[in-house]
Amino acid sequence: MVKRKFDLIVMIVCMGLLGYFSWHGYYGPRSFDHRDALAAKAEGLDAKVAEIREQRQALERRVALMRPQSIDPDMLEELARSTLDFGKPGELIVRFPN
Repeated sequence: MVKRKFDLIVMIVCMGLLGYFSWHGYYGPRSFDHRDALAAKAEGLDAKVAEIREQRQALERRVALMRPQSIDPDMLEELARSTLDFGKPGELIVRFPN
């Protein structure tokens, strides 16, 4: 009789532990749902990184046009107009807020 009670208590404790770890495995901070959410967030961040890389490459191309070895006259004129507010006689300059 005592052996049966002990076996019942051990079984209930084991079932409780199994339930506890199962619940945390499915809903806890390191669960499958959380892993899927992190994967979706990583995909979003990868897209953002790709966009930033494209912007950086565009800026590097513009900087390459302004290097002393290969100054592009159009780029120099655009930079002088925007920085120094110079224009040709008879031109109308309209500035937009950034």
